[in-house]
Amino acid sequence: MQRMTVAKAMTECLKAEGITDIFGYPGAAICPFYDELYKSDINHILVRHEVNAGHSASGYARITGKPAVCVATSGPGALNLITAIATAYMDSVPMVIITGQVNSDQIGRDVFQEADITGSAEPFVKHSYLLKKPEDTAEVFKKAFYIAGTGRRGPVLIDVPTDVQLAEIDFEYPETVDIRSYRPSSKGNGYQIKRAAATMLEAKKPLIIAGGGLFSGNAAELMRKLSEKLDIPVISTLMGLGAMPTDNERYFGMLGMHGCESAKCAVNNCDTLILLGARLSDRTTAPILLKKELTVIHIDIDPAEIGKSVAANIPIVGDISIVLGQLLEQLDLITSEKPDHGEWKKMLSDSRIDKGIKPVEQGFVNPKWFIRELNKYLPSRSIVVADVGENQFWTALNIELKNGRFLTSGGMGTMGYSLPAAIGAKKAEPNAEVIAVCGDGSFQMEMPELATCVQHDIPVKVIVMRNKYLGMVREFQTNHYGNRLYAVNLDGSPSYTKIAEAYGIENMLVDSEASAKEGIKRLTESKKPFLLEVAVPEMLETIL
Repeated sequence: MQRMTVAKAMTECLKAEGITDIFGYPGAAICPFYDELYKSDINHILVRHEVNAGHSASGYARITGKPAVCVATSGPGALNLITAIATAYMDSVPMVIITGQVNSDQIGRDVFQEADITGSAEPFVKHSYLLKKPEDTAEVFKKAFYIAGTGRRGPVLIDVPTDVQLAEIDFEYPETVDIRSYRPSSKGNGYQIKRAAATMLEAKKPLIIAGGGLFSGNAAELMRKLSEKLDIPVISTLMGLGAMPTDNERYFGMLGMHGCESAKCAVNNCDTLILLGARLSDRTTAPILLKKELTVIHIDIDPAEIGKSVAANIPIVGDISIVLGQLLEQLDLITSEKPDHGEWKKMLSDSRIDKGIKPVEQGFVNPKWFIRELNKYLPSRSIVVADVGENQFWTALNIELKNGRFLTSGGMGTMGYSLPAAIGAKKAEPNAEVIAVCGDGSFQMEMPELATCVQHDIPVKVIVMRNKYLGMVREFQTNHYGNRLYAVNLDGSPSYTKIAEAYGIENMLVDSEASAKEGIKRLTESKKPFLLEVAVPEMLETIL
């Protein structure tokens, strides 16, 4: 047991949890903690807006699979984090958020830069703590990391008043944690496991829907083993992209509003639907017709998600890696033969539709062609982070993922996510090629983070699809509001290559297939941050 300030104890808590990198933006109310960070060996990455500290921590956590940390000061600093907290909450990303707060005796008096961040963020966190008692520091941090990283992963907030940070305590970090009111399920019910295994074996047209929970639960490889063992076709949600390599013979594309015809065909013709870590949001289920005779097996760690969108005949609550392990063991006990679903897979193969790449006018590049061309240059282990909008689906529907990852904001659909999340992903896995793809609308929400790349020598590659519109909203106004376009034109936007040049970042503008090939080559060969501005036709739709 050691005597130290709470601020120092906070750094010791982080070190005990294996935290080596954190993302943040300082202010007076969190300065005691920052002073101790200065003395520690924890690496702090200074972002240019607090929300991007949260998005960077999100990208970091999604690659490591462990809770990541972001920091901000009181009042506006803490409030600026809320969008990132909500984004992480919707996509089940484990994060611990540390915020400074005004002195304890000033709380509730509307003093300078005071905001009730625990109350404000309450709908978007798994749990939150206002650390009032200095002696509770170690226990609060231990619980926060445990809650964030277990069960359905998510963000946990710790708000620490300035005077508490300065208080002295006897510090000892606990080795274990026990929360009586929080006991997440891990092992699946044995009877349900047997039912699920038998049902999968009997199915004539089984189908796996791979969701983002496979990554949260580190279970993508187990899902692939299940697919191989029973010859089951796989489709994915947007968040589950990459769980099955896109070139696998049993993979039939992404489901959803902007998904593939083969995926829609699969889900509308299967007799047994196996949902793995997928909550089936409205964007996923909107284009599908589920038959009454369909048998649904739904595996998820959160019981609230099972049956919420689609009724489940065989619900299994538990940690998906443990449950899939149980299923594979049960299947080994009851069968040694591999089912043959050749005719079912042929039906799905025949339903594949490649609309091809339409030519575009001179001076522009078709973004779908561009992503397919990019595939030729990417190493097997690449991390592609797409923003929100047309660029998101141009990328999702055309990117090839063999051993890589695809990150995006799915549940919240937060513009401005890709660059800061890519920064976090690159810090988590420095040897991977990390590329942020964004539209010119989303890029203008995040472009100050180019300075973060330069200051901290983080060689993220940025692709800006420039069409001078808020493209997805324009599509919506075209399709549903009689083409009455309003407040979607981005006239007045800057030259993005000149913006990159101002930051000292290598860059290139591409406006033809020939220049695009040269630009992709330069981008992928560069060992430094690089920005590629891609001229895209103004009226090229995502799905039409």
